[in-house]
Amino acid sequence: MKSLKSNPQSDNWSLESWKTKAIRQQATYPDQAHLDKALSTLSSLPPLVTSWEVKRLKSYLAEVSRGERFLVQGGDCAESFADCNSSIISNRLKVLIQMSLVLIHGCQIPVVRVGRFAGQYAKPRSADLETRDGVSLPSFRGDIVNQNEFTEASRIPNPDKMLEAYHYSAMTMNFIRALVAGGFADIRHPEYWNIEWVKHSKSAEKFSQLVTEIKDSVQFAEVLVGTKVHNLSSVEFFSAHEALHLHYEQALTRTVPRQDGHFNLSAHFPWIGLRTNQLDSAHVEMMRGIENPIGVKIGPETDDDHLIDLCRTLNPENEAGKLTLIHRFGAKNIENNLPRLIKTAQRANLDVVWCADPMHGNTEATSNGYKTRRFENISKEVELSFKIHKENGSHLGGVHLELTGENVTECLGGARALQEADLSKAYTTQVDPRLNYEQALELAFSIKDFFHQ
Repeated sequence: MKSLKSNPQSDNWSLESWKTKAIRQQATYPDQAHLDKALSTLSSLPPLVTSWEVKRLKSYLAEVSRGERFLVQGGDCAESFADCNSSIISNRLKVLIQMSLVLIHGCQIPVVRVGRFAGQYAKPRSADLETRDGVSLPSFRGDIVNQNEFTEASRIPNPDKMLEAYHYSAMTMNFIRALVAGGFADIRHPEYWNIEWVKHSKSAEKFSQLVTEIKDSVQFAEVLVGTKVHNLSSVEFFSAHEALHLHYEQALTRTVPRQDGHFNLSAHFPWIGLRTNQLDSAHVEMMRGIENPIGVKIGPETDDDHLIDLCRTLNPENEAGKLTLIHRFGAKNIENNLPRLIKTAQRANLDVVWCADPMHGNTEATSNGYKTRRFENISKEVELSFKIHKENGSHLGGVHLELTGENVTECLGGARALQEADLSKAYTTQVDPRLNYEQALELAFSIKDFFHQ
């Protein structure tokens, strides 16, 4: 693919160059010596992922860009340290496994599984300070920075929280890898994936029928060829988070023996949010110099020139699989915005993966004060994404979802038709409303249908 720009590694990029740009959405640490000590410790710790895993994901995403695979990216809006336990992690894994199996069977295409986990501890904020009853304190920026309790001691940014985030991320990755290696995803044992509270769901019944069909097909194939079908007991999972906390990202960005360039080894797939995707942003500067595949959120406010400049800055070699554009418009705005950005990318010959985030553009407030999303709007935005890409000679490569395997009541609608009055029953998110397991699986079946329209 023809290069669009000189290599960032020779274009005045360094691990420190982000500090010369416009720094947004960062915590202010009151003790520089404490910060330096924490970063020094973090920089010496082993990486959370490996460079060869990063490169393998990039090769898979190159296949996604060609329509040969489909990307499913999902997980919590904001992880908390308290949620680092076996039940929550395994339930989240179950959701992604089941969704991917629905899509593999229904779309007849391999699926790339990327979890918003093992590092999704930082969140952007609209203001540096939060004021309650005349008292102003630093905003809660996620467990990697401070604590949610509205006290001065809790809200002061603490550098040691980065070390905690590293250790919780390591424990999460270790448990996920152990589950996968131990056959947790074995198609012959779907009972490993059961989630008790949704046995009544129509989607659960449909999924059970689907697994039976697949097991029968596998058994038939084994009888036909006279040997066991291998590679059914494990799947690949990759980790992702918004690369928001730049001190943390820098400390875990390394050079690797016998590999060219720098790798961000805090996650396989870091992404840049809509609030920090400006060309003068420190986040764009940091991400443009790493070898990882990266994502960038775009929305209605993304104009054509900005899209081109972003792509050429973050993917100067126009490398397949390097850059994923995660579009978040909302069901009401997607038809007025997505077509022009697709055409802009096509005119500029940009090689990108297109991924739909149907969550953030559909956020609303209810009359009883809850932040929520309507399942019908989420589903509609995904359906329109497929339709618009097809009409414009493009294709939707994946979906980016905020979801959980827990029995939460945070998004309206779905199979149980959750109403505003139901939200208070189990509204546990730290920041944004998530699809529960039942809604996520229902959406997977809808995506399968949209794929063939």
